[in-house]
Amino acid sequence: MFNQSPFDEHSDLYEKWFHNNEAVYLSELEAIRALLPSSGNGLEIGVGSGRFSTPFGIKVGVEPSERMANIAMGRGITVIRGFAEDLPFFNESFDFALMVTTICFVEDLGKSFSEANRILRSGGSLLTGFVDRESPLGQIYLENRNKSTFYRSATFYSTFEVLTELQKAGFMNFDYTQTIFNPLKEINETEPVSTGYGEGSFVVIRAVK
Repeated sequence: MFNQSPFDEHSDLYEKWFHNNEAVYLSELEAIRALLPSSGNGLEIGVGSGRFSTPFGIKVGVEPSERMANIAMGRGITVIRGFAEDLPFFNESFDFALMVTTICFVEDLGKSFSEANRILRSGGSLLTGFVDRESPLGQIYLENRNKSTFYRSATFYSTFEVLTELQKAGFMNFDYTQTIFNPLKEINETEPVSTGYGEGSFVVIRAVK
């Protein structure tokens, strides 16, 4: 089961990352925005403190960490405590769903994607944003995860592995954006966003049900 204690105990450290890496955060937002539906009823799975839902006007989130959920609710998001593998919603409840830096923390990636598929309406889309394991940043995270407060028990995936699991879950018609082309410490302004994957460390995949 997902270990939520680091997020409950170190929420201040989590929030501090966004302040210290504002240009990285803004770059990730732009990569997501490029693929985000312009309308519809949305859900963020693994909403955290609401850092990604809030700019996009997503009003509903699922989050296992009590502390993270409380921060997100303070930002105006309705948060239901739960896990990606067992979403507390009826079938076909949403037009789109967002998962950002969430998949590395789920216990069962395939089941998480299947649940996302279940709660989406026909033609709905799932946007998955993650650090590609094969990228320079992904390799740094992988090599240093035992030193990290949050990534100690994380599982990092390559884009190919994520695509494979999305296909198994019944998704199709994939679109991609990528960003974060430089080392984090060198990023002082918003990075460019391009289509495809394989160059940027942060990848967003839009998959259609």
